[in-house]
Amino acid sequence: MTVGRICTREVDLVDAYESVQIAAERMNARNVGTLVVLDEESHPTGMITDRDLALRVVAKGRDPIQTLVSEIMTQFPYNVTEETSIEIALSKMRAGGFRRLPVVDAAGKLIGVVSLDDILELLCSEFTEIGNLIRKESPESLAQS
Repeated sequence: MTVGRICTREVDLVDAYESVQIAAERMNARNVGTLVVLDEESHPTGMITDRDLALRVVAKGRDPIQTLVSEIMTQFPYNVTEETSIEIALSKMRAGGFRRLPVVDAAGKLIGVVSLDDILELLCSEFTEIGNLIRKESPESLAQS
């Protein structure tokens, strides 16, 4: 299975030079906890989460109006493509301690985000299907056939 089948294509964005106040307001208005930061060519350069706001701004007593997204965002050392396998994506998440990775096209431009939750949802669905098959093939159900 590839990342392209499960990634989220509608991604909320923020500019690196906007204040974290603007980022927080955007998260609130769109009911999301993550915003992706792009460069001028639509390449993902970082991400800011509600957790970043709490730990890197509020907990440190920083002024959200004066603090820029670029100062607290998590920078991406890894991207994945639509063709990247789920296993490789998970490996990159574990290596970097990330819960989300940007999905890019051949030119490196953002086309989506894959999250650990996306992968877990897929695995749960597959385990449910396996469970249904096992129940269908159980001795009791075979005896009733």
